[in-house]
Amino acid sequence: MATTTPYTYIQCSCSDQPPADAGRGSPTATLHEDDERTFDPRAPRSSYSLYPLEYLLYCEDCQQIRCPRCVTEETVTYFCPNCLFEVPSSNLRSEGNRCTRSCYQCPNCVGPVQVIAVPSASETKLLGPEGASSTSTGPFALICQYCNWSSSEIGIEFDRHSGIHSQLSRVNNGGQPKITAKEVKERRKETHDDTPLPDELVDADLQFANLKSFYQSQLADVGSAIGGLSAHDGGFSSPAALSRIMSLYTGRGGQKSQQGVPYVMREALNTDEGLKLAQLNETSSIKKLTTGGWDCTVGNEQRENQLEGIRFADELRPISYLLRTKRSKRCPACRHILSKPENKVTSTRFKIRLVARSYIPTITIRPLQPTADIIPVTYRPGFSKEAPLRPLRPYQYILTFKNPLFESIKVSLATPNATPGRFSSKVTVLCPQFEIDANTDMWDDALKDDGRDRNDGSNQVEVGKIWERGRNWVSIILEVVPASLVGDPGKLPLKEGEDILEIPMFVRMEWESDVQNDMGTPLGKERDGREKRELAYWCVLGVGTIAQE
Repeated sequence: MATTTPYTYIQCSCSDQPPADAGRGSPTATLHEDDERTFDPRAPRSSYSLYPLEYLLYCEDCQQIRCPRCVTEETVTYFCPNCLFEVPSSNLRSEGNRCTRSCYQCPNCVGPVQVIAVPSASETKLLGPEGASSTSTGPFALICQYCNWSSSEIGIEFDRHSGIHSQLSRVNNGGQPKITAKEVKERRKETHDDTPLPDELVDADLQFANLKSFYQSQLADVGSAIGGLSAHDGGFSSPAALSRIMSLYTGRGGQKSQQGVPYVMREALNTDEGLKLAQLNETSSIKKLTTGGWDCTVGNEQRENQLEGIRFADELRPISYLLRTKRSKRCPACRHILSKPENKVTSTRFKIRLVARSYIPTITIRPLQPTADIIPVTYRPGFSKEAPLRPLRPYQYILTFKNPLFESIKVSLATPNATPGRFSSKVTVLCPQFEIDANTDMWDDALKDDGRDRNDGSNQVEVGKIWERGRNWVSIILEVVPASLVGDPGKLPLKEGEDILEIPMFVRMEWESDVQNDMGTPLGKERDGREKRELAYWCVLGVGTIAQE
């Protein structure tokens, strides 16, 4: 739970749904027990179902709260966070999930790098006239403006300032060009030498290319052995081959499986087929570590960001930016869209955004007699922390409910007399039922005279009476008596978070709204009709920290 109090969390109902095989014995009895059970905020499952109100959405058709765990997400667009260029989804299969438009991060500090011309020795000695433009034809390097890391440190420089991605993919650290599978084939045609390359010359890209071509040839051999797959079917990943493969196991339709020994795919045998043996000789690494010390090694974060496993700083390479996504969210029950952003990358607006804050009341809690010091305006923003609650002493808090709807709502509250857990505190809601006015214009509220007292000014706590009322909000009194944490020595030591007083509260709200006309209903019949709606959910109030006295 949160470490700062007070706070209010809302529970999503998705965690209360029983699994598919849990109701085989007596489903009616199981559901009845779940309904009668008091929500325990300290249970292990509660940590996955409690969210602040700002994190929740609301489905108007199901009339239920939806959390980030139960919604279904769909990708709207892919884009690079550096250049904000939208990437088509068809490019992800061929180019991967990283930007290919010369957007790179520093491998040392993960900051953005820039393409800057590297001045030669003659240019650094000669000073040009003032106001003259310093144009350079190269070479160019990637330089980080934060930590001053440069790609020249690993021996990589570029001939052009554009097309960095293609140039970097052809160069190894140190400036040596990479060996590709195409170059290996052309070299063998010229020399007529079929000797495999040594493992030291095979990098990750060449190994992957060899493995890919090897397994493609193996899949083609398996297809010819089965007799039902052709080359143009696209192997085992094509939809046309899926039904044929399933028929081999189910025996339903399709061609009959051939009798005999099944074809077994073999593994790679040499570097031409993608096999690369582990380098167990650590002599060069030990020598480099002895010479350079720990400063020449990389950290865990730098190693995790690299595409290959590295150990030393001279093996670092610039990191291309990972693509980001814009996602829409749907209700898992009715499949209606709850949130959908605009397709434009630079836009932060939403086409559809059904947040729960616009449908359920906002609950805030504050002490009736605060003990924290008032923060001056000059020191804001700041946080005033209340003193710990002394055990077995009554404390009173003000609960404020703010109605976001344009209709008045009736709220019913229910709390257990004692909080669940090893240390039970007593809880009393002095006014469990009340009505909150609609969220109308403030000028309408000023001109409205319904004869109901907004605040009588007595400032006396009474049972069944509202503490204060406003235009679209109501405040009531909550009384708690914290439990003693040191009363029973058998319950010590305390677990994490047991000194925080958390109150589960069941909220039930009712309101009337306009009937939404169906497609087959005439417009003039039910236009003036209103239907009754209700919503019930659990929430958790974090009141404060109990002192260990």
